[in-house]
Amino acid sequence: MERTALAAGFCALVKGAQARGEEFVALRLRARTFRVARVVRTRDAPLHLTLVVRQTNKQPSKDGFDLIADNRKARHDFFIEEEVEAGLMLRGTEVKSLRGHRVNLRDSYARVSKSGEMYLHGVHIGAYAPAGQFSHAETRPRKLLLHRRQIDRWWGRVREQGYTIVPLKIYFKDGRAKVEIGLAKGKHLYDKRAAIARKSSQREIERALKTRNR
Repeated sequence: MERTALAAGFCALVKGAQARGEEFVALRLRARTFRVARVVRTRDAPLHLTLVVRQTNKQPSKDGFDLIADNRKARHDFFIEEEVEAGLMLRGTEVKSLRGHRVNLRDSYARVSKSGEMYLHGVHIGAYAPAGQFSHAETRPRKLLLHRRQIDRWWGRVREQGYTIVPLKIYFKDGRAKVEIGLAKGKHLYDKRAAIARKSSQREIERALKTRNR
């Protein structure tokens, strides 16, 4: 049903897009924005629509919180001793890509530049297709908005005690992009094995309780 409505909506929008010379068409249906479709001309057919029906911006919760990405690997590889919320300085196309959940936090980290500002490195935010060549660089360093006292305290522990700063989550809070970063200490192999054993044991207990309650 929804595919039919989407297809009809795109067909209505295509004529206007052609007249304006646009390459992309976006459709809003029932207050939800769906993935952009590329308008492609071919030799055999005058017009072809690549239509992907996938909702790209879920409605945020009532408290204004919308989780975009969760770095589970960081919690597996590190002991997280402290956590703090930071603002994230982004470009317009990056915000649009984040709303489409096009982000990967794997192997990313934060460090302080020579100017004393903290930047997030290695975070992959997918290009925003409608912007074409004017879209952002996908893995560029991105400035974190933190108080100077917080930056100095954490960076001191990184240099003196061998800690690492890793992003744990990216989310929207009341419409603003935020990142939760953690002051982390790397786990040894036996720590990881012990954590896996605990999780496995917990799952066995939960399964046994469910079987007993049937």
